[in-house]
Amino acid sequence: MSINSSAIVLFSHGSRDPLWRAPIAAVAARISERHPDRHVRCAYLELCEPTLVQATDDLVQQGAAHVTVVPMFLGTGKHAREDLPVLIEELRTRYKDVQFTVQGAIGEDDRMTELMAKIACESPG
Repeated sequence: MSINSSAIVLFSHGSRDPLWRAPIAAVAARISERHPDRHVRCAYLELCEPTLVQATDDLVQQGAAHVTVVPMFLGTGKHAREDLPVLIEELRTRYKDVQFTVQGAIGEDDRMTELMAKIACESPG
C-alpha cells in the first residue's frame, strides 16, 4: 500500500457465531476482487475481532492515509448514531494525519432499499 492510499473498513455489530460474519467477509472479498487497489478490512463493535481500532491500526501500519468506514447496518440505530462517532473520534485523536470518512448506514442507501425490495418480491426458488 502506498503512503497516500485509501482503505475501507466494513464496520458491523459482531457475533460469536462465525457464520454470522460470512456475509460481511463476502463483501470484503468482492471489493478486493473487483478493486484490487482498494485495501479493505472487516471490523466489529463487539463479540468478535478485529475491532475498529485493530482493523484501522493494521491499515495505517500499511500506509493508509484515508480510511472510509462503512457501517454495515440496515439503519442508523444506536450503534451507528452513538457508538460509532465515539470510536471515530478516538481514531482521529490517535491518527491525526489520517483522514476518516464515515458513510451512512448501508441499509439506508436507496440502492440497497431497491435491491431488498426486489429480493423480497421474488418467488422462492
